[in-house]
Amino acid sequence: MFTGIITDIGTVQSITDNGGDWRIVIKTGFDVSQTDIGASIACAGCCLTVVSKTQNTFDVDVSAESLSKTNIGSWTKGACINLEQALKMGDELGGHIVSGHVDGLATVVCITPEGDSYRVLFDTPKELAGMIAPKGSVTLDGISLTVNQVMTNNGDTQFGVNIIPHTWENTTFGDLTVGQKVHLEIDMLARYVARALAYNA
Repeated sequence: MFTGIITDIGTVQSITDNGGDWRIVIKTGFDVSQTDIGASIACAGCCLTVVSKTQNTFDVDVSAESLSKTNIGSWTKGACINLEQALKMGDELGGHIVSGHVDGLATVVCITPEGDSYRVLFDTPKELAGMIAPKGSVTLDGISLTVNQVMTNNGDTQFGVNIIPHTWENTTFGDLTVGQKVHLEIDMLARYVARALAYNA
């Protein structure tokens, strides 16, 4: 489990295509020697398993299924990605409970400066639109954020978030561009409520 509080921005060192699955080596600023083989690290919001490591790099395997459901297939050597180590017993829950299971891809519609912050509007996948609510939580590329607004535009559902300067400067959001797709994880509670309603319909 994770909180959506980014602990480092990692850099992709290499990508090896092993006939469909990928082996990715990621460099990080935190001490990987303290991370066990088999531990989970959220990479741009995707929960991935450490399969090898050095003091400042770790390797993950990404299945063809994960590549088809995420934007990891667009990563290249040198790409920067948000990283978060898994929660340990007693750690502060500073964001919201995040599983690291990507539900879909949200697309950046516009980026508007507001004072020192930025308002970012996203298009929502239709199958997830009903699970995003104003003042609810979402995770975008691993970052825990509060939804400020939800609206319908030409039949498409869009939602907006406000990015404070600290988040803009200390995550990959500072490099966001219009049209970019980011990993979206809806709030876990919303997922189970939607499942219960569908089951009992």
